[in-house]
Amino acid sequence: MSAPAGGGGVPLRLARAPSGYGVNVTTLISPLELAHELDAGRDLRVLDVRWKLGAPSGLVDYRSGHIPGAVYVDLERQLAGHGLPTDGRHPLPSRDALQAAARSWGINPGDTVVVYDDLGNQSAARAWWLLSHAGIENVLLLDGALAAWRAAGLPLETGDAQPEPGTVLLSYGSLPTLDADSAAELARHGVLLDARAAPRFRGEVEPIDPRAGHIPGAISAPGSDLLDAEGCFLPVERLRAHFLALGARDAVGVYCGSGVTAAHTAAALTIAGFRPALYPGSWSQWSNLPGRPVATGD
Repeated sequence: MSAPAGGGGVPLRLARAPSGYGVNVTTLISPLELAHELDAGRDLRVLDVRWKLGAPSGLVDYRSGHIPGAVYVDLERQLAGHGLPTDGRHPLPSRDALQAAARSWGINPGDTVVVYDDLGNQSAARAWWLLSHAGIENVLLLDGALAAWRAAGLPLETGDAQPEPGTVLLSYGSLPTLDADSAAELARHGVLLDARAAPRFRGEVEPIDPRAGHIPGAISAPGSDLLDAEGCFLPVERLRAHFLALGARDAVGVYCGSGVTAAHTAAALTIAGFRPALYPGSWSQWSNLPGRPVATGD
C-alpha cells in the first residue's frame, strides 16, 4: 500500500481504499518517511497539535521536545472559534482567523502539511480535517503520532520554531459538514456515528455538557476502537470492515463531544474509503439547543 511520493521522495504510506471502494486518498505518513522528507528538504510544514481535554496548553510539552522544525499549534486558540454555548465548545474558526494562523505557521501554497500530537492523533486530526476543509490538498497525519517518532529513535529538538510567514490562501468548503438539522436527518435516514466513549453515548455519565445521552438514531462508535496497541490506525481492510459492521455506507456522518475527536473518526473513515460528513458543533452544541431530543441507552 505505498506509492512514490511527489518530487522523487521516498514512498509515503498511502491509506488507499482497495479497488472498488470508489475513493483513493493519501492520509498517513510514517515517522521514517517523514524523517527522510525532512532530510531531503521537501516543501512541507510540520505542526505539533498537542492538546488534551481539560488539560493546560501543550506548549510546555512542545518546548521540552518536538520533531525538528515543527511549529506549535494551539488548538483552543487557533483551531476553534468562540461563541455562545449554542455554538458548541469548539466551533470552527473563521476563515480569516485560520488563514492568519496558517500563515504564522509558515504554510505557503502547494506545501505538504504533516500534523501530529502525543494522543494517537486524536487532537491532531482536528488540524488535518480543518486544513483539508479549508482547501489544502496535501495534509498528512503522522501515523502513530509522536510516540512512533520516539520509538523509531528519531531526534527531537527543544524551544520554539520560528518559521518565515507563509502566504497560503484558504477557503472553506472542501469537505462535507453537518449542522444540527442535517445531523438529525442523517441519524434518521443514513448513518450518524458518535465517536465518544460508550458510557457518554448511553447517558450514564456526562462530565462536561448540560445533558447526557446522544442524538436519537446515532450509533455508538468510540474512537478508541480505531487504533492498534502502538497508537497507529488499524489497517485499511480492518477499518473498512469495522465501519461496514456499524452500517456505514455512502451517507455517513460523525460527531463527538465538541467536534475534535470526531475529526479522528473522520480520518479513519476517509482511510477506509468513505467520504464522511463532520458535525462540528457535535454534542456540545446539540445538548445546548432548546427542544433538541436526547436518547439514552444503547
